[in-house]
Amino acid sequence: MSLTSLSSAVAENAPIGTIVALLSAEDKDSGQNGQVKCQIPNKAAFKLETSVRNNWKLLVQHGLDRETIPRYDIVVTCTDAGDPPLTTKKNIRVDVSDVNDNAPRFTQAAYTANVMENNVIGDSIFSLTADDPDTGQNSRLNFTILNSVVTSYVSIDSQNGVIFAQKSFDYEQLKNFQIHVLVRDSGVPPLSSNVTVDVVILDQNDNAPVIVNPLPEHGSTVIETISRFAEPGYLVAKVSAADADSGQNARLTYHVFQATHHHLFTISEDTGEIWTIRGIETKDASNQRLVIVVNDNGIPSLSATVTIVLFMEGSNTISSATSLSKDHMFSPDMNLSLVIALGTTSIIFLLILIILALMVHKNRNGVVRHYSSLNVCCCLESRSSLNGIQTASKSLHLPPNYVEVFGGDPLSQSYRYDSCSTLQSATRDLRTPQTCGLSTTMGYVQKTPIGKENPGMISSENSNFRVNNEVKQPNADWHFSQANR
Repeated sequence: MSLTSLSSAVAENAPIGTIVALLSAEDKDSGQNGQVKCQIPNKAAFKLETSVRNNWKLLVQHGLDRETIPRYDIVVTCTDAGDPPLTTKKNIRVDVSDVNDNAPRFTQAAYTANVMENNVIGDSIFSLTADDPDTGQNSRLNFTILNSVVTSYVSIDSQNGVIFAQKSFDYEQLKNFQIHVLVRDSGVPPLSSNVTVDVVILDQNDNAPVIVNPLPEHGSTVIETISRFAEPGYLVAKVSAADADSGQNARLTYHVFQATHHHLFTISEDTGEIWTIRGIETKDASNQRLVIVVNDNGIPSLSATVTIVLFMEGSNTISSATSLSKDHMFSPDMNLSLVIALGTTSIIFLLILIILALMVHKNRNGVVRHYSSLNVCCCLESRSSLNGIQTASKSLHLPPNYVEVFGGDPLSQSYRYDSCSTLQSATRDLRTPQTCGLSTTMGYVQKTPIGKENPGMISSENSNFRVNNEVKQPNADWHFSQANR
């Protein structure tokens, strides 16, 4: 048996029936002993056909796939028709050549790249892997970023698929983005595939908490007020803070860092609410200074502080808010001195008012006693008209036994009588201020009419009245009551 022709390699895309090799076999015997028959295994991808007497050709029977079977070893067996038959075998190796019939494939359908923020520019953040089962030029791959919008963020090595950062990422500004990557082989024609890489920026504890409430009005100090009569559990203020980070880096806790009285106030670690632990006592300072610190839960932990100055409402302490924002310590002794000074001034002023009131009351009682000692029982006063008499009557305090008698004509003089009588006497007395008293002893009784009164007071001597002018009789309609007769 001899191999007349053999192809060096058969393309994997060779069509069925393609001649791979030509064989010839010769037996020197004659007759039936010289008849030769050749064959190959039926399961082979090839078949053996007779072309002319004692010549055969090896053909492609099935489609070839280099990626599955890159090489075939075919055993050709030739047997004569003698008895016993003689056999000859020959091994034919057929190589299958590669064709670019496979596109590159990524190891995953999608990728996720986690990148810590504040990364170094130029650092490798991810690496892509693709595979092409072809060989040679057909398996040489080239990587490219399809979406040009992210080329300012990352770049990729076209040969090995390594992705590099083009900038330092900030989680607070950019949390994630996607990269669409294309991989292409170098075959003819080139085949390609693409994949999506989801880049996630991881948060780093690079932001300290920020106090958002209350906002400082005087430098870094916040001024608040609290009633001096606040009871335990009274809500004084609430501190709120924010952290631009996320997760545990943004979890905040509140603590009292410094306080004028550490056992007077407490704060909720979670909400930042400041409460009173006990009631405010007089010995407590009128101005309470609290330093609140806010910590996040990052590693390392970052913090922020706020100073709160609490003014006690209901106290006499007057302080300057500007000076409080500059001073870090309070002076309770000075505040106590101010309270004592104001209290002393108030007490002195009150004593002066009491003394003045006593003096006014004493003078008023002296005037009343002076008029009472006169024991005035009757007065004689001339009036120019009836209107004058009525006006004077309204202004005078008249005793209960006082009687006014008016004349019968408009020009008549008016007289005023005081009836002084006892159970033993029915006589009527006309008394002057010197002779008429409050005692039961009666003075001189004048039974004659009384004369017209002068502008001044009427004088008397030995109970006798002297009237310079002519006496005018009183009105006849006047008379004593039955009881006084």
